Amino acid sequence: MFDKIREECGVFGIFDPVISNVARSTYLALYAIQHRGQESCGIAVNEDGVFRSHRAAGLVPEVFDAETLEKLGKGNMAVGHVRYLPAKNFSIDEIQPLVVHHVKGSMAIAYNGNIMNASQLRRQYELEGAIFHGESDSEVIAYAITKARLQTDTIEEAVEKAMTVLQGAFSIVIMTSQELIAVRDPYGFRPLCMGKTHDGAAVFASESCALDSINADFVRDVDPGEIVVVSEQGINPIRTHCGKKGRLCIFEFVYFARPDSVIEQASVYEARLRAGAFLALEHPVQADVVIGVPDSGLDAALGYARQSGIPYGVGFIKNRYVGRSFIQPSQGQREEAVKVKLNVVRSVVEGKRVVLIDDSIVRGTTSARIVRLLRESGATEVHMLVSSPPFRFPCYFGTDIKSQDKLIAHRYSSVDEIAGQIGVDSLGYLSVENVKKIAKNARCGFCDGCFTGRYPVKVPDSFQDNGLFE
Repeated sequence: MFDKIREECGVFGIFDPVISNVARSTYLALYAIQHRGQESCGIAVNEDGVFRSHRAAGLVPEVFDAETLEKLGKGNMAVGHVRYLPAKNFSIDEIQPLVVHHVKGSMAIAYNGNIMNASQLRRQYELEGAIFHGESDSEVIAYAITKARLQTDTIEEAVEKAMTVLQGAFSIVIMTSQELIAVRDPYGFRPLCMGKTHDGAAVFASESCALDSINADFVRDVDPGEIVVVSEQGINPIRTHCGKKGRLCIFEFVYFARPDSVIEQASVYEARLRAGAFLALEHPVQADVVIGVPDSGLDAALGYARQSGIPYGVGFIKNRYVGRSFIQPSQGQREEAVKVKLNVVRSVVEGKRVVLIDDSIVRGTTSARIVRLLRESGATEVHMLVSSPPFRFPCYFGTDIKSQDKLIAHRYSSVDEIAGQIGVDSLGYLSVENVKKIAKNARCGFCDGCFTGRYPVKVPDSFQDNGLFE
């Protein structure tokens, strides 16, 4: 929770056959996927070809109040976006949705992922006269589509053509004056689903929990490589770029997604229970209580307890009222921050051998602090188990870990060394083999590059960091 890889974005789009309060629907959906990005958000509304938008740094309820939503007004289309921005200093130009006006019309773009060849495309487009206002990949996507649009008859053709030059992970919703378009990269690294409201509006979202928030029914996942166009003429899927085996990021099930979401026909909640059960089979421990680190470690802890027969306990209380800016730069203040954000329930752990379940260990610093809190609260033993394999390699497909340097599993060659660094009596990770089994009946494969260094696509030389490639 404090030392985690971070999903960088969540997207939403809605097309209503009639003028309605699409801004409010988008607001509610963004609220549901707030966990995917907590630094900035935005909404763009289309009313008969007239675009209105608002975007700013902050959480959804901080950026959008009743007055702001009223100013956005009603329309028949809207797109929304939540984002985690790794850079401390960012401009408003990098906050999405990005609204672009060109000679053949206007469009708003909301995107989740990482375009691996963005820097190369940016240099190419700049040499052709393009002007960029920020560092966001969304500008590169917008220019790729705009350039193609000037050479094609329809926006659908332009998007299809742009997909041939964009390399990497992307789930995109695009709003034009007349269409809403959903796009997913050929490998399906990032999730994107489609739904329908009871009033007949078509919606797209990063997670199905967003559909639930506006009483929309889940229809299906957008397939890897698919372009879905929604207009007054109906829904038109374009499958030119389909055919590759889906390679969804496994961390959607381990950590990123909300437990009430269903992705590729697999329940996130059930996947985390299964992860805990697999951990119990792989790493049996003699202990008195099983606890989880809030939030995504809790379900895996319950799964471990059920499989092992060791009682489950609520070992931590998470303070949900601490502001995002609470953590300060000094080491001492960071220690205090952990104590303020996470309190141990002493009666659950005092005098007991504790199994501590977490979803991942990235740098290890926060894990060490949490273990110290348990020791200070009287735990006699702390056995830490992790519901994912060791995170040894960078991710190039939409998370904020792009270097091996700070990964504790890369710095130390053995699990015992890592255990010593974080101060636990024993440490165990879920195997690569079993982590890919946690999403039962999922209709896709998974990317495990951050564990194995084997990526589904070749990573550009400028990105490579001792990885292997499939």
